[in-house]
Amino acid sequence: MSSQQLPGGGMSIYSGYTKLCKGLAVVLVGSHIVVQILPSVVSYLALIPAKTIPFAWNLVTAGYVEQSIPGLVVSIIGLLFIGKLLEPIWGSREFLKFIFVVNFLTSVCVFVTAISLYYITTQETYLYMPISGFQGVLSGFLVGIKQIIPDQELSSLKIKAKWLPSLALLVSIVVSFFTTDSAQYLPTVIFGTYIGWIYLRYWQRKPETKLKGDPSDEFAFSTFFPEPLRRVIDPVSTIFERLLCGRRSESSDESAGYASGGSLLPGSDPIEASRRRERGARALEERLAAEQLAASGRAEETQRDATENV
Repeated sequence: MSSQQLPGGGMSIYSGYTKLCKGLAVVLVGSHIVVQILPSVVSYLALIPAKTIPFAWNLVTAGYVEQSIPGLVVSIIGLLFIGKLLEPIWGSREFLKFIFVVNFLTSVCVFVTAISLYYITTQETYLYMPISGFQGVLSGFLVGIKQIIPDQELSSLKIKAKWLPSLALLVSIVVSFFTTDSAQYLPTVIFGTYIGWIYLRYWQRKPETKLKGDPSDEFAFSTFFPEPLRRVIDPVSTIFERLLCGRRSESSDESAGYASGGSLLPGSDPIEASRRRERGARALEERLAAEQLAASGRAEETQRDATENV
């Protein structure tokens, strides 16, 4: 698919948000207000590894608690803008499922990492540091954009959408060298990106094909890295794929996407992945066109009212 550029002018940034995204934004705002009014609530809602047992629910609640205003603003903006692209394509149920799975498994990975770092360094900071925020899910959203519209060019950044997850990771890692609280967000960003890819690569169901995941080469793990590094990463990622997802990697006819008669099953080859990306790009273009038309109509109505008033 040829490179496309996002239209910039005439687009309304105040419309098109889904009800689900608005509801989740209200949850983020509400949890932030509660934490500011009752700071002690952080001990029960944020992920504090030393208290996760028996407070296991913080593996779920931590992702919806923003302790800072900048974090809250970034999370709400990312949720609303990315959500109105992904949710219409995935469907509300799948979109919500993606958020829940990525948030929960990211928290589990962060918990295991914190416990491991404590045993390695014997520093209790890793046990009692309150970790929370929606950045893990936002990182997963960027992986979704990479999958759906990889060749879409972002006019403001002059890069293709497929590099957004890698760019976010790179920026987070660079910033971590200049901040003292990087342990509160960097593991979440890293694991959110990886879990988001795992979900879309192996677990996401395709109702139209009744298959799972996206086995296309364009969505392989090595595509997160520059071309020169892929020769090294591909063999390593293949080994881990066979170890962790053996059933998927077996060279049987079924896992290779072939029916008993030898014909290729729909959705199991790169053609289906290409069609999915085309549908994503088409849905984005239709949404942008609708927003431009609505904005143009409002502008004409405003101008007409102003003329009548004069």
